[in-house]
Amino acid sequence: MKVLFLCTANSCRSILSEAVFNHLAPAGMQAYSAGSRPTGAVHPMSLQTLEKAGIPTDGLSSKSSDAHQDLAPDFVITVCDRAAGEACPVFFGPAMKAHWGLADPSEHTGCSDEIEAAFDATLERIKTRVRAFLALPLKQMSSEQLKAELALIGTL
Repeated sequence: MKVLFLCTANSCRSILSEAVFNHLAPAGMQAYSAGSRPTGAVHPMSLQTLEKAGIPTDGLSSKSSDAHQDLAPDFVITVCDRAAGEACPVFFGPAMKAHWGLADPSEHTGCSDEIEAAFDATLERIKTRVRAFLALPLKQMSSEQLKAELALIGTL
C-alpha cells in the first residue's frame, strides 16, 4: 500500500507525515511526500524534530508531485491548512483522497523555544493521525466507511 502526503512547500508537514508513517507502518506500507510548490529543501526544524523523536530522516527531500507521476498511490492525503487560506494541491487519479489539515509550523513566530514547540505539537498530531489510520481494518471497510473514517482522522 502506498500513501502520498501532499502539501504546498513539501518542507514541513508532508515531510513529517511521510517520516512518521514510514516509521510506524508495518512492512508492505510505504509513504511518500510532495508539494505543489516545493522549496527544494527540507526545513531544518523538520529534520531536528524528527531526529529528536528518534524517527529516521534518511532519504527525505522536498520535491514536486511530478516526481511521483508513476507512483499510483492508494491514498493521497493533503496536509495543507485550508483554514489559513492556503491552496491545497490537487492530485488526479483513482486514489482515495483525504484532507488532514495542519498549520504550518515553519510560519510560527516567536522565540526558538516557541517555534520548536510548534514543530513538536505538529509531529504529535501527525503521530495521532497515522496511528489512527494504521488501526483501521482497511480490508473490512467499504469505500464510504473508509472515506468517513479518513475525514474523522483529519479532525484529531
